[in-house]
Amino acid sequence: MENDIEKIFDEFKEEFLLFELVEKKLSNRPDLHAFMLLDSLFPDTRDMIAAANHDEIYLEVSPEALIEKATKEQIRELVRCGVIYSSCDESLTMFV
Repeated sequence: MENDIEKIFDEFKEEFLLFELVEKKLSNRPDLHAFMLLDSLFPDTRDMIAAANHDEIYLEVSPEALIEKATKEQIRELVRCGVIYSSCDESLTMFV
C-alpha cells in the first residue's frame, strides 16, 4: 500500500504546486483547498495539522487512510496544492 501511494504521488510530481490547474476550487488559497478537501474526506479528524518542524507541517491524515478513501484525481488536487508524501517518515506534509 505504501508503494501505491508513493507511485501515485510520483505520477503527479510534475503538477506540484500548479494550483491554477484545479478546476473546482474550494478556496482561492492552495493550503485551504487541501485542508477543505481532506476535511470532506475525513470529517472525523479533529485537527488537520499533526506537527510542525522548521518550515514543514505534518498532516494528521495518514497516507494509508488517504489511499483507501481518495480518488487519484483528489490526490492530484492535493499535489497541486503542495501536499507531499514523505516516504522517510510515511506521512503527508506541506511546506509553509
